[in-house]
Amino acid sequence: MHVVEGQTGFLVDSKQEWIERISQLVEDKQLRRRMGDAGIKHACQSDISVTGQRFVELIKECLGKRVLVISNNPNRASFRQRIGVYIDGLREKGVLVDVVKLPSNQLSRFGIFKNCGDYDAVFVHKKRFNPVDAKVFAYYARKVIYDFDDAIMYDDKRPGRVGGKRGRDFARTAKLSDVVIAGNDYLGEHAAKYTDNIHVLPTGLDVGDYEVESGRGDDGKVRLVWIGSRSTLMYLEWAREALEEVGRRFDNVVLRIICDSFFEMENMEVEKVEWSLERQEQCLCESDIGLAPLPDNEFTRGKCGFKILQYAAAGLPVVASGVGVNREFAKDGVRGFLADSSSQWIEKLSELIENKDLRCQMGDAGREWVKRFDLSVLGEHLGDLIKE
Repeated sequence: MHVVEGQTGFLVDSKQEWIERISQLVEDKQLRRRMGDAGIKHACQSDISVTGQRFVELIKECLGKRVLVISNNPNRASFRQRIGVYIDGLREKGVLVDVVKLPSNQLSRFGIFKNCGDYDAVFVHKKRFNPVDAKVFAYYARKVIYDFDDAIMYDDKRPGRVGGKRGRDFARTAKLSDVVIAGNDYLGEHAAKYTDNIHVLPTGLDVGDYEVESGRGDDGKVRLVWIGSRSTLMYLEWAREALEEVGRRFDNVVLRIICDSFFEMENMEVEKVEWSLERQEQCLCESDIGLAPLPDNEFTRGKCGFKILQYAAAGLPVVASGVGVNREFAKDGVRGFLADSSSQWIEKLSELIENKDLRCQMGDAGREWVKRFDLSVLGEHLGDLIKE
């Protein structure tokens, strides 16, 4: 196939022309796509052998079926819950998936970006590109799918700060993306400032994993449970004052913390359970009431409520702060209670501690509701987005 000047590419004869044409293509993504599409059409219309025709057909059949996933940390919980759990299913559907961790060294990153041209789509997970990375990445990537499930345009330590480097890098990454997948509507609204092709896809889970045989014991204890990581333990500490008061009122209440870090309570026994991928469902199902406290700020409003989904799958009622998707997920008075002040936390927890039937009723409602977030349901949607 030859180059059709101005349609499938550019013809250049001098060093200056090379610089000008490459710069033009680097800066104009729409032009790259238009010329690439014209090149495919031109190749299919060319006078080639039968073997060559079959090669073109095979290439066309494979379009959208080879995906590179780029993440800062493929071992983080967010990656596992939003992407890792779907990889086997995508491969079964014929999508070839490769995963790479983006290195800190710039030259190494450029090497990965250059390889992006070998894939039909690049799936970027929670990464914000700086100006240099964005320009190089956009030059090679044919189609970009951008997924995020946190308010990464804000600093969680200074959530009130608008703009700044985080905000600029997020905007730049969203603009260069063909498809943006946000974990909730709040995040989708932020991305909508920079792109039109936005899909909201909640974080899912395998509901069947929470159907364990041995559940709550009969030791007379009522277990409040919180699951999370060292980086989010501060949100549980935010509700500490209310929990201490609950401990003063009830001597049969235990706080179970499933995490990689812990703290002590003065008025309540603390069960310290090391988080384990293999045992997390069992540890939740042995508990009685789920906790989802959050302060209200620009960063926490972007939280996707995954722990509430876990509590619901385990058949637990939840007491949650009325922040972001918590309001929808907890469904005040149906699957749990919303509490915004310390006194409300004490009141709602006390009501559930004293009323086992109410705990069971709300837990059953949650278990039925959470089925819509099962991986089998959300995985189909994600697969369609990638294959499109």
